[in-house]
Amino acid sequence: MPHCGVRHVYDNRTKMLLVVSRRLLVFIIISLLATAALFAATLWFQQRLMISWLVFECGIVGGFVSIQQRLKHISSTELRLLTQSWATVLVVPIYGGTFALVFYALTLAGLIEGHLFPSYHIAAFPEPPTTDDILHFLSRTYPAQGEDVAKLIFWSFAAGFSERLVPQIIHRTTDRQP
Repeated sequence: MPHCGVRHVYDNRTKMLLVVSRRLLVFIIISLLATAALFAATLWFQQRLMISWLVFECGIVGGFVSIQQRLKHISSTELRLLTQSWATVLVVPIYGGTFALVFYALTLAGLIEGHLFPSYHIAAFPEPPTTDDILHFLSRTYPAQGEDVAKLIFWSFAAGFSERLVPQIIHRTTDRQP
């Protein structure tokens, strides 16, 4: 009869995997719909899209893909924890979006540069800058070329997918600063 015990554990694990997968799916659908609504609103009102929203969403999607890929290999204890709360399920995608925004800030600041990374068209600030200048910066700073948009999307996804990428970049950047 040990076979029945193994089947029971398998059934419980399968049920927990389905609960977590459903929660992730609901979250990613809501997230993508919200982003689509932002894109639609900017098109409808003929406004500029704040790139930071796109960056955040790409990081969320990267975090979603990362956790979905790891689900089958996580321990039963961690899986049980993920089934007990929405918050625990959403932590990885939200961190992914946050890491993507940090990566975006690092590239905007010129702390990460090179052919593999996006470059931007950034208007100079007057002396001294005002709150309006900062708002203008947030709403009017765009990747310089089409290929830079693609690079930004890729790196935003990668920042969300790899939980260690941005912290490693930050560590290396702070180590080389005087």
